Amino acid sequence: MAWFGKSGAGGAAVDLAARQDERAALVAAIARRMRLDRPLGLPALSPRVAAALMATPRELFTPADQTPYAYQDQVLPLAAAQTLSQPSLVALMTELLDVHPGDRVLEVGVGSGYQTALLAHLGATVFGLEVIADLARAAERRLAALGIRNVTLRVGDGHGGWPDAAPFDAILAACAAPAVPPALVDQLRPGGRLLLPVGPAGGAQQLCLVEKGRDGRVRERPLLAVAFVPMVGG
Repeated sequence: MAWFGKSGAGGAAVDLAARQDERAALVAAIARRMRLDRPLGLPALSPRVAAALMATPRELFTPADQTPYAYQDQVLPLAAAQTLSQPSLVALMTELLDVHPGDRVLEVGVGSGYQTALLAHLGATVFGLEVIADLARAAERRLAALGIRNVTLRVGDGHGGWPDAAPFDAILAACAAPAVPPALVDQLRPGGRLLLPVGPAGGAQQLCLVEKGRDGRVRERPLLAVAFVPMVGG
C-alpha cells in the first residue's frame, strides 16, 4: 500500500484564466440543468459549488487527447479503463454531500482528482483513496499544481475505507459497490452522510444517499439511476 503526502508542494503554475469563458458557460449550463431537475427533489446549484467549479480547471484533470472536450458535459475516459464523470453529475454529487469548511471527507475513487479539487475548494480536509497507483500519482501532481494543501492521498481498496483517519463527516464514492460497504457506514460520524452508486458493474445502478442520524440510526435513500465503474477489491 503506497502513501502520498499532503498536496501543495511543487508542481507547475496553472493559468486559471485560460478557458475561463468555457468554464463559465459550462457552469451556467449545469445551473440550468439542475434547476430543471429540482422538481425531482434534487438540489439547485449553490453559489459556493459554482465558485468551486469556476476555480477548478477541468482541462488539467483530463488526458492530453481529451482536453478539447474538457468543458462539454460528458464523461471522459481516463487510463486503466476508468472515467471522469460528467461535470453536471459531479456538481450534483457535491451539492448532495453538503460539505462545509473543516469537514473531514473520505473520497473513494479519486480518479483524475477533479472531484477531490472541488471538495478541497469547499474547505474540507479530504482523504482520498485510489486503487490504481498511476492515477493516484497523477492526481497528486495535478492537485499540487493548483496549490491544494488540504488533501492526503493513499493507494488502496475503497471497500475498507480509511479506518485510522475516521470518523468522517462525509464520504463520497465515485465507483459502484454491489451493496453499501459496512466499513464505510461504520466510519461515518453520527449526523454524517455517505453518497455512492450501488449496483452491479454494467447493470442497473442507483446513486444512494446514506444518512447516519445523531442516534446512530442509518437511512438509505436511492436518488437516481447512474452508471459508474465498479469499486475494485473488497
